[in-house]
Amino acid sequence: MLGSLGPTELLLILVIVMLLFGARKLPQVGAGLGRGIQNFKAAMRGGSDEDLE
Repeated sequence: MLGSLGPTELLLILVIVMLLFGARKLPQVGAGLGRGIQNFKAAMRGGSDEDLE
């Protein structure tokens, strides 16, 4: 599914995200998303949050 996204679609998604959250909130949204992905991967491995640090 994600393999079929081209640069135009990714740019459109980025513009929509910037309109929804604003440029100031974008780094916070990215950091929260990154932490969520790390927590999900740790849970899939059976580890805990302390394993990430």
